[in-house]
Amino acid sequence: MKKMTTRYIALFAVVMLASCSDFLTEKPKVQLVEEDLFSDDKKIVFAVDGLLTQWRNTRQDRGALILELGTDEAQQGGQQVRENSTQAALDRYDAALDAPNSTIADLWNKRWSIIATAAKIYTYASTNELKAYGAFLRGTLTYECAMFWGEVPLISVENNRLGRQPLADVYASIISDLAFAGQYLPEHQDDLKRPTRYAALALLGKVYMSIPDGGGTRDYAKAIEYFDQVIPHYQLVTDYGRIFDAEQNQNLTESIYSFQFRNQQPDNSMVQHHAGSRAVANLDGNVYFGGYDLAVPTEYYYSDVADGGIWEDGDTRKLASIRYDLTLPDGRVPELTWTGQQDELGPHTRKFEDIRTNGKVNFWNGGSIMPYLRLSDILLSKAECLNELEQTGAAVDLVNTTVRTRAFGGSLTAEQTWSASMSQDDFRENILDERMRELAFEGWRRIDLIRTKQLVPLVKARNIWAGGPDGRIDEHHLRYPIPDTEIKLNEFIDVDDQNSGY
Repeated sequence: MKKMTTRYIALFAVVMLASCSDFLTEKPKVQLVEEDLFSDDKKIVFAVDGLLTQWRNTRQDRGALILELGTDEAQQGGQQVRENSTQAALDRYDAALDAPNSTIADLWNKRWSIIATAAKIYTYASTNELKAYGAFLRGTLTYECAMFWGEVPLISVENNRLGRQPLADVYASIISDLAFAGQYLPEHQDDLKRPTRYAALALLGKVYMSIPDGGGTRDYAKAIEYFDQVIPHYQLVTDYGRIFDAEQNQNLTESIYSFQFRNQQPDNSMVQHHAGSRAVANLDGNVYFGGYDLAVPTEYYYSDVADGGIWEDGDTRKLASIRYDLTLPDGRVPELTWTGQQDELGPHTRKFEDIRTNGKVNFWNGGSIMPYLRLSDILLSKAECLNELEQTGAAVDLVNTTVRTRAFGGSLTAEQTWSASMSQDDFRENILDERMRELAFEGWRRIDLIRTKQLVPLVKARNIWAGGPDGRIDEHHLRYPIPDTEIKLNEFIDVDDQNSGY
C-alpha cells in the first residue's frame, strides 16, 4: 500500500494541475510535492474541489452503470455481453470475475485514489470545516469499498493500516469520519458540488443499517436518529418525473446531494451513451435517447405486476423511469442493427436522457444532474429500520403517506395502499421492490442486495445472464475479488488475503 498510496497522491497532483493550471505557479509542475499541495488552507480548498470533481467522475461515462450490472434491476445488453468477456463477468459471475478483472480493478483504483488524498486533507487542513470534507470523502468511499470488498485498508496520515483490517475497525472508522463531517460541514452550500452536513448524516444512517456480520451490531434506532435529523430539511417534489428532467433545475427540494454534471465538456456525464438504444443510435446519433445498451432494465424491473414484475397500475414512476417507445421524434421506427440483439428494441432507462442534445449534438454530450442522495431514499430507509424494530405499522404508514402517495399522483386507492396489517417479512419483500421502483439505476441496488443478503437469490432469478446457462452466481459473489494489481503493489496484502472463492 505504500506504493499504492504514493502512486495515487502523484496521480491526484497531476489531476489538480490539469484542472487548476494557474495554481501554484511559483514552482514547475514537475516539482509539485505533497508539502506544497497541503501547505496552507487556500491550496487545500483547491484540493477539496478537485477531489469532489474526481468523486463525481466515478459516475461519469460507464462509471454510473457498472455497479448496476449483475443486479436484479439492470443487466448488460446482448451485444455488450458478447463483445467483452471481462465486463460480461459482472453479470455472468463466471470465471472471468476474478482477481485480474480490469473492470473490478478500475472500480477499486478510482476509489482508493480519492481516499488517499482525502486522508491528507483531513490531516493537514487547519479548520474543522475543511477537515470535514476529507472525512466525508474518506468515510463515504471507504463505506463503498467495505460493502463491495469486505475487509479493506484504513488510510490515515497518522496511522496507515495498510493490510486488510477487521470489519469492526473499518466500520468504526467510517462512522467516525461521517460523524465528524456531520458535525462540521455547513448546513447549506452555495457551491452545490460540496456536500452539506445532511449528506453526511444521511450516509451515517445508511451505514448503521448496513453493518455486516463481523462489522459490529446494526443499530436501526441509531440510523433513525440520523435520518430524523435530515428529513425535516427536505421536501418531496410533487412530480417524480422532474427529478430526471434535464431541462429543469434538478437541484430540487428533495436533493440531499447530487452530482453536478452539465451538457458541456468536460462536465458531460456521457452516461446516456451507454444507457440508450443502439437501434436508435443506428438511425440517428443526435437523438437524445440513443446509446449502446451497456445496462438495460431486467424483465422484472420493466414488467407489470400482472406479468411477474413490479409495476402497479397508476404508478407515475414507471414511464418517468423507463422508455418503452423508441419511436424517433420525426416518426421513424428503429429496427435491429447488425447485432441482431432483441434488447436493442426493448425498454431502456430514461433517467440519464438529456433532451437538450436532441437534434444538436450526439447523446454522448448529455449531462443532466445525477441524484446521489434523495429524500425518498431516506424515507424508505427509515421505514425499513422501523420494520426491523418491529414497528411495521409505522413503517407502512410512512411509505404510504410519502413515497407512494407521490408515486400515484397525490392520493392512494385502497388497492394502492399498503395494508397496516402487513407482516414484518412481507414488508421486507415489499420494501425492496419499492426501492427498485423509486431508485433504480441510481446506484444503490447492489448495496441494498448485499446488506439484505438477497443478492444471490434475486439476481439468479431475475438477471438473465446470472441465471442463464453460463451464470454461476453463488454466496462468494457477495464480495468482489481484490484486484491482482493491488496484491502485487501492496506489500501488506498477498494472495492468501484474497476473498474466499477467487
